[in-house]
Amino acid sequence: MSRLMHVSSGPYAPPEPVRVLTATSADGAGLHVEVHGPEDAPAVVLAHGWTCSTAFWAAQIRDLAADHRVIAYDQRGHGRSPASPACTVDGLADDLEAVLKATLAPGEKAVIAGHSMGGMTVMASATRPAFREHAAAVLLCSTGSSRLVAESTVVPLRPGRLRTWLTRNILGARAPLGPVTPVARRILKYATMGPGSAPHMVDACARIVHACPRKVRHAWSNVLDLLDLDHGVRELRVPTVVVVGTADRLTPPVHARALVAALPNCVDSTELPGLGHMTPVEAPDLVTARIRDLVTTYATIKEGA
Repeated sequence: MSRLMHVSSGPYAPPEPVRVLTATSADGAGLHVEVHGPEDAPAVVLAHGWTCSTAFWAAQIRDLAADHRVIAYDQRGHGRSPASPACTVDGLADDLEAVLKATLAPGEKAVIAGHSMGGMTVMASATRPAFREHAAAVLLCSTGSSRLVAESTVVPLRPGRLRTWLTRNILGARAPLGPVTPVARRILKYATMGPGSAPHMVDACARIVHACPRKVRHAWSNVLDLLDLDHGVRELRVPTVVVVGTADRLTPPVHARALVAALPNCVDSTELPGLGHMTPVEAPDLVTARIRDLVTTYATIKEGA
């Protein structure tokens, strides 16, 4: 499991959950799940991205938990969820299904928000029975459904085979990231955040990303390299909002625009000027507001509450 190196104070310090549980996925993998806020409040489920953890959603959890039941989980191998040799797109969907079954009552609806690989998890789950039973609406942040390496602009070259090859090798590097140093922060900011990102935002993201074990980072990079979830986008029929930063190098706006064009029920999309890939950290209030709007418009409190 990862070393946990989260910030200890401020808006990006992870809040204490009301309860913690382990959801068991289809292959027996255990998933660390946290529940925040009142048990009888409308439900929100948060799925983080590649190399991140529940700590990535700290700002959203802190705000939403005042009047929502916020469910956040660590993707397998990330945060407090043990590593698993089964790193697959189907595994992502299995894991989200397991979390939904473990935390929501039969028929209970929730707004599901996914960032980056978390958004891909949502797309991979679009046809799953548990997802269709429980998803009231979806927020997709800084994500894409295919051609992730080919479209990435982390390497500042013209599109083509050389850029794709270099990007694949950089993102899939097996080398440890090491301690969070000033140089490490600059590298992470360039690759994943907008040029105007505040130092405390960069530090929070660096601590989270550097805590991800290198073997886990490498294994999931191979999955993302081969990702093709275009069919999942077309099956995602619940009301969906798409958010992306215009300076996102990992999943540039071309992905968000393709999602908007393909989604059967896209109710809103926003391109945030100058923001990078880490939109829930870079624009915490806006992302939280989008989730709140979806809950107000589409989600219902569970029966008997």
